[in-house]
Amino acid sequence: MKRKLFIPIVLVSFFLFVLAVIADLNGKWKGVMKTPDGNELQVTYNFKVDGDKLSGTAESPAGSVSIDDGKINGDTFTFKVTVDGNDYPHKGKMYTDSCGIDIDFGGQSVHFTVTRDTTK
Repeated sequence: MKRKLFIPIVLVSFFLFVLAVIADLNGKWKGVMKTPDGNELQVTYNFKVDGDKLSGTAESPAGSVSIDDGKINGDTFTFKVTVDGNDYPHKGKMYTDSCGIDIDFGGQSVHFTVTRDTTK
């Protein structure tokens, strides 16, 4: 009898944890990205979560672009941004207070961290 209750409780707890992680991704995240050519760019991501779909905008000193093809799976997420006709795939992992993001710059990967923007 205890085992019959244990498994559903564990599954419900895991499901609630995943929902909490997904919900936490909503909002504005900021960080500094070092490009393959050595330049540092201040970047801002405005994430919007709808179920397992991720959308929003990405901003840099060059302007703002939309987040396309965004997907969330547990605490990981993927999306792409298109700048001047070039697609830049992103892969990310959410942590308690930050997100680690990898961007593919045509075969060269860049890793950086963003944190939630708490300014109002």
